[in-house]
Amino acid sequence: MLALFLPVFLVFLLIGLPVFFALLLAPGLLLMLNGQERDVALLYRNVYNGMDSFPLMALPFFVLAGELMNRGGITIRLVEFSQALMGHLRGGLAHVNILSSILFAGLSGSAVADTSALGSTLIPAMEKNGYSRKFAAAVTAASSVIGPIIPPSGIMIIYAYVMGESVAALFLAGIVPGIMVGLGLMVMVRLLADRYDLPKAERIVSPNQTISALESWVSFALIRVNVAGLLMLLASGLSALLSSLTGWNVSWNGWLVFVVLLPLAHVLMMWLRGQVSNDFRIICKKAVAPLQTPIIILGGILIGVFTPTEASAIAVAYALLIAFGVLHSLRLSDLPAVLAKAALSSASVLLLVGAAVAFKTVVSLSHAPEQLTHLILGLTENPLLLLFLINILLFVVGMFLDAGPAIIILGPILGPIFVDLGVHPVHFAIIMSVNLTVGLATPPMGLVLFVASSVSGEKVETISRAILPFLAVEVIVIFLITYVPAISMTIPRLTGFVQ
Repeated sequence: MLALFLPVFLVFLLIGLPVFFALLLAPGLLLMLNGQERDVALLYRNVYNGMDSFPLMALPFFVLAGELMNRGGITIRLVEFSQALMGHLRGGLAHVNILSSILFAGLSGSAVADTSALGSTLIPAMEKNGYSRKFAAAVTAASSVIGPIIPPSGIMIIYAYVMGESVAALFLAGIVPGIMVGLGLMVMVRLLADRYDLPKAERIVSPNQTISALESWVSFALIRVNVAGLLMLLASGLSALLSSLTGWNVSWNGWLVFVVLLPLAHVLMMWLRGQVSNDFRIICKKAVAPLQTPIIILGGILIGVFTPTEASAIAVAYALLIAFGVLHSLRLSDLPAVLAKAALSSASVLLLVGAAVAFKTVVSLSHAPEQLTHLILGLTENPLLLLFLINILLFVVGMFLDAGPAIIILGPILGPIFVDLGVHPVHFAIIMSVNLTVGLATPPMGLVLFVASSVSGEKVETISRAILPFLAVEVIVIFLITYVPAISMTIPRLTGFVQ
């Protein structure tokens, strides 16, 4: 009888019951009817146990960091920076929308936050510049799914918590797939330029840009540190290549090389300074401090300074430092509203996680994983064909269920099956995470479609039709990630987080 928990859960969803209550009511009702009252107590006790986890503390911290950045005027700076870089392309503002999502992904890790923050700014601007509202909303919704793919990512934290994987490995594995989704969407924008009669190319650099002396010097230092660090990474890569080709082991002091490369970085930046206008240079400078967030998060994790959970707290501290100390874009009176919004967003996610963990308890009691394993392997034992079928299943699930609960429910069922078939657990984690993330923008129940509809005032049905070409691109990327493991696995392997 307990095997009926999934159909009952789907019925509750279809009649409009919120996911949190459907996750608890469906198994609770079946347990009561099955005479397992003691297991009902276990079910609801697991709601708290599912949230009582140190790794999950990263979720509210990353949400708060993203909210601080957004309320601190960071979104506008990223949009201006994207306009200065991409505005000269045909359909420039659509490209700006996508690039802004890529950059914003490194701050928030949330598709909903991306749609809300960037949509409220870019959808009116795109409409004003000759784009149809449905196209602007569709681009915003489609590009917002990049948010949970590029680190930091809330759903990857959830997956790592449920499946016992390394958060850092999943973060690193999401970098290339996220960029691929963004580039694929840009290609589609260019292909649709004539069909939608997108505006002609025009580089958008707002004149008379200003920047405070403090922020200018902070950006001055950060740019040179970043360029020197990049040059050091290139030197390290060349050293490793030379060692593999010749057998010579080149040993050198990293800090000494970094100090030597700093003057070279300064010379390079001074040369570039002469190649651009003063307004363009200031726009780039204003984007430097916010864009350090993903660098600090990933850099600190990679060199072992802090764990992903600690990195989330560091991100909040950095956001506070930038907003109050450098940009002066937040006041103390703004903090209560920022904290309240972050608390509500975090609470809704954590409640879903707790309910999904409790739901998973009934999954194990019902022996559904074993039954589903036999069913799947009964279809075929060819891993390539099974991956195709699972992608279709995940895509359909993503249409109706939020990514977090779907990962907690399906991860423990599907993950072990494919690991036994030879698929690397981190590779399968990325397949599942990207697929369910794309589901956030998929009709009929994609959450970001409703957010885009709310922001733009356009009907969900209209946005759903306009988003189909972009969804096709994202599906192609999903299958590339699935059948070319190197796309997601190369960076984790190079950094030593995956063997």
